[in-house]
Amino acid sequence: MTDTQKLSARLQRAWHGRISGCMLGKAVELFSMREGASALQQYLRQVDALPLRNYIPYDAEHASELIDQRCCAGHLLRSCPDDDINYSTLALLMLEKFGNALTTADVARSWMKYLPVASTFTAERAAYRTLLNNAHEWFPEGRDPGFDLLECADNEFNDWIGAQIRADVYGWVCPGKPDLAAQLVTEDAQLSHRNEGIHGAVLVAVWGALIPVCETLEQALDQALAYIPNESDCAMAVAFAKQLKGQANGGDAIRQHYPELSVVHTVNNLALVVWALLSHPDDFSAAIGDVVAAGLDTDCNGATVGALWGLQDKEIPSFWSDPWQGLVGLSLAGTDTVNVDELIDRSVTVAVAMSETKETSL
Repeated sequence: MTDTQKLSARLQRAWHGRISGCMLGKAVELFSMREGASALQQYLRQVDALPLRNYIPYDAEHASELIDQRCCAGHLLRSCPDDDINYSTLALLMLEKFGNALTTADVARSWMKYLPVASTFTAERAAYRTLLNNAHEWFPEGRDPGFDLLECADNEFNDWIGAQIRADVYGWVCPGKPDLAAQLVTEDAQLSHRNEGIHGAVLVAVWGALIPVCETLEQALDQALAYIPNESDCAMAVAFAKQLKGQANGGDAIRQHYPELSVVHTVNNLALVVWALLSHPDDFSAAIGDVVAAGLDTDCNGATVGALWGLQDKEIPSFWSDPWQGLVGLSLAGTDTVNVDELIDRSVTVAVAMSETKETSL
């Protein structure tokens, strides 16, 4: 197998893993957020789906109205539109257009051109509002913004999970180039986030860049930690999650450790991602199943775990991707459905271009 073929296979697994993990978690996203992990786990027990190792069954007798039936076993016909996959596709589009010269201004203009405001939430919507209220009328067409774009990150949600869920693709297309992955993801993340919000995004992107060139997920994670402050909450969350590696009750321990944090905060969800990946480096179904069953932000965590797991040289069982038939639903301007094979091919093209970038230390 040639290097390009290996790259293509890896990016196929990353896309399949991200989309499958997202759809698994999307079924119970609102249910988990609003009714809590205990209600989620009670339902999973009622439908005999614990441990969670496949798409969630839908049982009308027991299902909350917050469960998304479209994403349940036997009902999933395509990947339903979701902000996690929107952001991955938008990152790919921006990298195609701007390459390694991507700036925060490019990200802001791309949001205004392609990302419907109703498809944004918390920090992203707050940043978007600031952008609309303050940017020059012709900013989307190339004029200077007329204000400091970093003011968009002056919002109450700037350490929540939004930047972390936008991070994956920057790592995928930079295998062995962690500095470049960190640079690109920071340009994106700082439009809406600060501090822990950015640290989580950087860690995810750099981890993804290092997985293909490291022997294990944990080795790649340890190297990625050098890209965020040692004293940061994200770094401490990683250390805590590593202590829980292999423990079945790790999800419970993480939720109990962070009782004061929002269910969509960066730090607690990052801990779940690390715990699930390190606990199941050889079992894709267990990795995404356990992180979703643990609650909090189920679709985001399922997507991130699925993508990072897929960057390994290990196969993902086809029963995860077969139900959505390669059809990826989006809610980006001008695109409502795309075939995953197209996304894979475009990602390979970007990654090959990025491979020609000289890596320099930050």
